[in-house]
Amino acid sequence: MALVQLHLFAKSLGIHTEVEVVIPQRDTVGEIGVENGAKNEKYRCLYLLHGLSDDQSIWLRRTSIERYATDYGICVVMPSGGRSFYMNQQNGQAYYDYIAKELPARMSEFFKVSDKREDRVIAGNSMGGYGALKLALRENKTFCAAAGLSSVADIRTELFKDTIANGIGKDKYLSDDEDLFALSTKYEKDPNRPRLYMACGTEDFLYQDNVKLRNHLQQLDYDYTYEESPGIHTWSYWDEKIQRVLEWAFGDK
Repeated sequence: MALVQLHLFAKSLGIHTEVEVVIPQRDTVGEIGVENGAKNEKYRCLYLLHGLSDDQSIWLRRTSIERYATDYGICVVMPSGGRSFYMNQQNGQAYYDYIAKELPARMSEFFKVSDKREDRVIAGNSMGGYGALKLALRENKTFCAAAGLSSVADIRTELFKDTIANGIGKDKYLSDDEDLFALSTKYEKDPNRPRLYMACGTEDFLYQDNVKLRNHLQQLDYDYTYEESPGIHTWSYWDEKIQRVLEWAFGDK
């Protein structure tokens, strides 16, 4: 695998930003301890989003995502989302537009990655889990599947009200297009509705909201997987579950 620390100008944000990209290297003869899953074709791609306190480097620093991705021969794209909840911000930095539209186009421009919907999956933890589920529901012609780990499942919770208000404006109404409950209902009958995966630790402070979203999805027509097990809001849990996400998303191809 190759690690690319990409600096680019993001028109949606109006700034230069960073993206960490792990991409297969086909010829690794002589590299010790690596089984190469790269194939001679355009790569399937996982967009991997971070949580509220982190940045684009955190998945590389806290997990073995590069090693896990090697087995599947996939590209992993890890962008910076600030504290935006992957929404367009009042200061003009349109993080939703950046992740949903601009970044996939840039990855196809810069790297040998597939631009097919069925080859694009999005995932994340905490704030990033919310962002992944939201983006896949709204941009279901871009992403075929989404995984949320310990997600902020109910965006209307009081826990993050001030943070969201600081980003979108204190007087701005939080629309149904930001709400996972409303979005999943809206796109239930869409032929492109994504596959969904959710996991949350039973001791996590966001557990009850994840259960509430699970119960909501049970009433709708989605191909979704929900898993829970003992765990809290920590990287040891996410390092374990991201391996499950890769198996769920790419293990049958």
